[in-house]
Amino acid sequence: MAKQPRRKPAAAPALAPVDQSIVGEPDWVVLLPEPAERIVAGGHWRRIIEEMMAREILSSSNGHAIQRLVLAYIVYDRCSRRVADDGLVTEANPENTKAIDRLSIYYKAMREAESTAERLEAQLGLSPGRRSKVGKVVKKRERTAGADAFLGPQG
Repeated sequence: MAKQPRRKPAAAPALAPVDQSIVGEPDWVVLLPEPAERIVAGGHWRRIIEEMMAREILSSSNGHAIQRLVLAYIVYDRCSRRVADDGLVTEANPENTKAIDRLSIYYKAMREAESTAERLEAQLGLSPGRRSKVGKVVKKRERTAGADAFLGPQG
């Protein structure tokens, strides 16, 4: 089977900036070697952050879990491209009489990335079945009274 040349991804449209005051966007340059993957990762990150902010479930402690989720998406995409190009089965070496055909290592890694993504989506409250089980992040509010201005700061 002849390999088909890989298509170059289209340039991503300009996205509106996301409020990074709660969770800052990871440095994708350090984590991902391919520029196209960095663009895709940024899109996934923005989508997740926007959804969590809209549902008021984003906390600063979610930052690394969101990063791991995005990286699981990227690994899944990488592996699915390899499985699509090379096939589901790695053929045995014809010179070795004891060798057997095996399931592609990329398929195994793809399944592992899928499992990781599903687990993280559930923990973050992103999967439909878990949305109702994740509570809103309680924001601390400063209580003030009229006398505070008169009495001054406590301490």
